[in-house]
Amino acid sequence: MAVTDTEKSLSGCLWKPIPFDERQAETISQRINVPLLLGTIMAARGISAETASAFMLPKLQNLMPDPFVLKDMEKAAAKITEAIIEGKKIGIIGDYDVDGATSSSVLRLFLENAGIETIIHIPERDEGYGPSKKAFDDFKHEGIDFVITTDCGTTAFEAFDYAKTQGFDVVVLDHHEAEVQLPDVYALVNPKRLDESNDYPYLKYLAAVGVVFMTVVAVNRELRTRSFYQTHTEPQLLQWLDLVALGTVCDVVPLVGLNRAFVRQGLKVMAQRQNIGLKALGDKAGLSETPKAFHLGYILGPRINAGGRVGESSMGNRLLCCKSQEEAENLAAKLDEFNTRRKDIENYVLEEAITMLDSKPSDYPIAFVAGKNWHQGVVGIVAGKLKERYNLPSFVMSIEEDEVKGSARSIPQIDLGALIISAKESGILTKGGGHTMAAGYSLSEDKIEEFRHFVGEYVKARLGDEAIVPILEYDGVVDLQGATIELAEQMEILEPYGAGNSEPKLVIKNIRFKKASIVGSGHVRCYLSSNNGGSLKAMAFRAADNDLGQAILNNRNEVFDVLGTLHRDNWLGRNAVQFIIDDAKRVTQ
Repeated sequence: MAVTDTEKSLSGCLWKPIPFDERQAETISQRINVPLLLGTIMAARGISAETASAFMLPKLQNLMPDPFVLKDMEKAAAKITEAIIEGKKIGIIGDYDVDGATSSSVLRLFLENAGIETIIHIPERDEGYGPSKKAFDDFKHEGIDFVITTDCGTTAFEAFDYAKTQGFDVVVLDHHEAEVQLPDVYALVNPKRLDESNDYPYLKYLAAVGVVFMTVVAVNRELRTRSFYQTHTEPQLLQWLDLVALGTVCDVVPLVGLNRAFVRQGLKVMAQRQNIGLKALGDKAGLSETPKAFHLGYILGPRINAGGRVGESSMGNRLLCCKSQEEAENLAAKLDEFNTRRKDIENYVLEEAITMLDSKPSDYPIAFVAGKNWHQGVVGIVAGKLKERYNLPSFVMSIEEDEVKGSARSIPQIDLGALIISAKESGILTKGGGHTMAAGYSLSEDKIEEFRHFVGEYVKARLGDEAIVPILEYDGVVDLQGATIELAEQMEILEPYGAGNSEPKLVIKNIRFKKASIVGSGHVRCYLSSNNGGSLKAMAFRAADNDLGQAILNNRNEVFDVLGTLHRDNWLGRNAVQFIIDDAKRVTQ
């Protein structure tokens, strides 16, 4: 039953049921023997009765095509294979985020297993994103003439022109948006190349670590063909799927197709706790349960990211590749400290940004702010929080002495990758790149106002003048007595959750809030009750100071519909269920 109406919720949203084919939902439910609610959710996500089983149990052997379907993969694999057989020292350039750390780590671990010495270059924030002259100068000093870039390089024209003059062969393994022109390198493997076929459309959703893993598969096959493993031990490639899963989840790429298989299988590998660095990081973070995508995105990922944000960019790669338990524990402790520091810096910049935006009305449907010496490591996070707060494309910049460095986060209607490429082609930006929903860029300070105007006109042309009212979509409606442990367990077959396969949102109708209190850092805990009986533990995170939290805390026996997610509660060994409240709406009696 739909509960959509024109009344806004406590958070100012309209609720909307996700449309689905009722006949398809019933067929799925009957064919794979699941409750109709699960059939409904799967049907709404475009899953058919024929593909439902494969969705629930995605397998790599069914979803990963021959790596050579990607352009330049055959050239790249042959070049890397040749370097391994010749025993060359190889340079690797990575990015400073989680996808960059995992990408460079998977490649490094594979090469080291083959007996190859690698030199890793992860740029610090002040050096800038991607390949640089400094990186190639450092490699030259180390006697390296073959370099592989991971999670960067698709638009690094100037750096690669310099590398060519210095005699470097370069292979690029990337997934960022590409331009019509490609840099002059030996091989460039990127499923988003504009000249790629669309035979396997889900490859365009790969994180860089997924592209690297496909490359490793291709190289491993070439080594086997050339009898390399007659004298060397062939690795079990699946052992590195924990890193593939981590990078895939943290880069917020859609968890569909091959990505879903990577994460599903990678979580199983991670549960075995074989990677010393990940084990130490999980222990430091207090992760004591079987890992899920949530733990990768919100517990492990932010700590690895903290090194690149406010610490040392290379720490993530070092942690994921370390062989010593003592070193792993030391690195995990430092990353945990950096994560705490990152939160403090982030809160400071966020408060300043909100003050700026609220004090001056914008003439465009964007959140656009710049501050002197804001820490570059947190502008992306702040942009994401501004996007959530204002439901607008958000651009946050740190004004440094030499240049302005910024990050952006978008709403579904605006393709940031295309926007940034367009601004760069217009000469407004000096650097830039990204995805549909996230991007990074650089420009000179005297171009800020021109960039604001460019972005504003670009967004306005696509959104029009109508106010953007945020929509919360939900997957189904249950009554309070139906929100059981059994239902929560059954819904777990839909995991892993993430972009492209979000955790199902449910509406529970006609409840009252009971025994409300504030816990932790502004979270609101309560119980849901109804006239039909039953009671359900519930939590609204970070809600104490907003309208939702105040309605729960100051309830006067009013009746509400609530929207959120149903979870099993295994804390301290208990076997219970709780509802995480995202929003609520008063019911008119």
